[in-house]
Amino acid sequence: MNLTFWGLSLLDIAIVVIYFIAIVIIAFRAARLVNNREDYFMAGRRFGKLIQTFAAFGQATSVENVTTTTTMVNSNGASGIWAMLAGGLANLPVFWMTSIWYRRLRMLTLGDFFEERYASKRMAAFYALCQTIFFVLIAAIGLVAMSKTISAIASKPVSELNAVERLEYEKAAEKEKLEAADFALLSADQQSRLVELQLLNPKKEYSYVNENWLIMIVALITLLYASIGGLAAAFIVDLIQGVFIILLSILLIPFAMAKINLQFGSTGFLGAFETMHKVLPASFMEIWGSPSLIEFSWFWIAGFSVMIIFTTAVQANQMTACGSAKNDYTARYGFVSGMLLKRYSSVMWGVVALMTVVLYGGSISDPDYVWGHATRDLLGPLNLGLVGLMIACLIAALMAAKSAFMLTAAALITNNLYRPFRPNCSETHYIWAGRIFSAFYMFFSAYIATQSKGLFELFKMTMMFNCILAAAFWLGMIWRRSNRAGAWASMVVMFIATVILPFGMPWFPGMHSSEYLSKTTQTIPVTRAYTAREMDVQQRNEAILTWDKLNAIGKSEGERPSVLKTGEKFEKKVLLPQKSIFWSEGINYSSGQAVGKGYLKVELIALDRMGWDLSKNSYSLNETLTFLFRIIFPFMILMLVAFFTNPIEKERLDQFYGKLLTPVVGESSEEDDREMVLTRANPTRFNHLKIFPGSNWEFRRWNREDWTGVVGSCIAVVSVVALLILIVSLGS
Repeated sequence: MNLTFWGLSLLDIAIVVIYFIAIVIIAFRAARLVNNREDYFMAGRRFGKLIQTFAAFGQATSVENVTTTTTMVNSNGASGIWAMLAGGLANLPVFWMTSIWYRRLRMLTLGDFFEERYASKRMAAFYALCQTIFFVLIAAIGLVAMSKTISAIASKPVSELNAVERLEYEKAAEKEKLEAADFALLSADQQSRLVELQLLNPKKEYSYVNENWLIMIVALITLLYASIGGLAAAFIVDLIQGVFIILLSILLIPFAMAKINLQFGSTGFLGAFETMHKVLPASFMEIWGSPSLIEFSWFWIAGFSVMIIFTTAVQANQMTACGSAKNDYTARYGFVSGMLLKRYSSVMWGVVALMTVVLYGGSISDPDYVWGHATRDLLGPLNLGLVGLMIACLIAALMAAKSAFMLTAAALITNNLYRPFRPNCSETHYIWAGRIFSAFYMFFSAYIATQSKGLFELFKMTMMFNCILAAAFWLGMIWRRSNRAGAWASMVVMFIATVILPFGMPWFPGMHSSEYLSKTTQTIPVTRAYTAREMDVQQRNEAILTWDKLNAIGKSEGERPSVLKTGEKFEKKVLLPQKSIFWSEGINYSSGQAVGKGYLKVELIALDRMGWDLSKNSYSLNETLTFLFRIIFPFMILMLVAFFTNPIEKERLDQFYGKLLTPVVGESSEEDDREMVLTRANPTRFNHLKIFPGSNWEFRRWNREDWTGVVGSCIAVVSVVALLILIVSLGS
């Protein structure tokens, strides 16, 4: 029997409820392992490779990754898969070398690094504040993505839309029809109307589900299980949730393939892929970019990848994921293998996204709803509880990451903000303080999620946010000359440029409606040559029919479009839409006036004011300029200031770098304690490992394990790209 509530069957609801009960039971059992702060925030540093692998996989993988990939593939074609692969792939060899840093630091939080390296509790507190803001944004993204996807599962049929919803729905349908056509074959009025509708960006999908209430409920459940059992509960649950995430990645594929074969008359495994290549335009299957590509140019991918390498290293959850391992090798193996699992999963999400384009085309105007729509359409009719399983998978993907982030943020607040004011309290006191801070963190994240719906813009903002801290961390790890003054200068300037100005300037009167700030990139028609496929032929036939109708009443323009046949070479012109240069969420024209939305990109305002007319650049180039600013500028500031100010005292640096060179080996903490006693007595005992022993640069020689891991990571990167190319080329 089907229930009308959210369109879920009794079996679907039962699966979701059983999943939640199991998680809470695990949390209560894990709570028995918690005796002190290290147990609560670092799980006692007791876990091996299996748990560490799925802990890293769970922290790196969340529902917004699935939704973002689907959104970008639906918008940009196969190249949209780079939304999750860019940066993440280039990071794998780097992760092999940096993951042992966090274990060798032997700290509770990454905030402690700033206190120990720069002798500044205030800097540690500043880091804790920045990372808490960062993790709030990350949690908000996940909650938004989860709510959108589950809302799509419970979407309203067109027949039940009210008058206002139906009007906007009709505008969205008109926009899709015009976008699908060859821009060169549209009449002048149609071209003008397309530009107008692209600026309005009308909504097409509506749901029975109140997304805000859904966000609050899931936030409460995440808080409940993670705050009870601490990181041990989060990591053990991550092992279970890792299986759910893998299911999430592949569950829709066989059903999507079966429906494609049924709908288009193809057969077998390759049949669905052959149909994909027959139906979708050739431009849609270009991995390295297409004429409709507005985001993922090669230079965007390169700039974003480099920025991610620098910013990921300074994320506080790196300490949680790697620092909780029992030794160096476990930290390395677990983290890199977990990250690799995510890369393979990203390719699978891209495959599902491509199949949804074949099945639904442009019928879903908001790509954020595609995964949920596919779940309802492909799994719902079977009545096997698979919709409930998918909902459990989506929530598992969310909670696997957000529970660890919540505990990481709580550890930072407790250890680096609260403890300095209450330094001599009991361990139980600090554990309960962490639980209280967890509650504040999770509900504030839920509130932010209810206020913002732009998934990819939020995603990019979080990826850029840690540029505030990256220079102080990286140079603190490898350059002895990095000092307090330089680190503070770098962080304060970047905090102003990343938070204060972008979010503060819009509060001034007239900023949102400023004519200058409403500046956009130009609408650029781009022409490419292709071999015609079924969808191309269908679109050309519709253009011919439209021209004939207009010609019959004397309103046709230009020559009649020529007939197109499958396999024939042809040229297609696509209009790259206008994009706001300075506003993160674009410009709203619905009120008849241009009103900016989101935060301001102040670095682009500065470049434009200096005489570079950014409206003549592509949107992709402007976005790449923001990455370059955040990569180069903070390092320049730190190094310049450090050269003209006093260095950190040598004794402190010797102890810090001596510890960083001391491996964590063996299976017990007692063995490591003995090694650290030797290092404290002689902090230079590993100086023979340095490449430049007499300089300020702390690069060490690689051993066999280093080389093996880096080479293996590079091979893994190649294997992911090869898998992507293979899947996209299947059936071509």
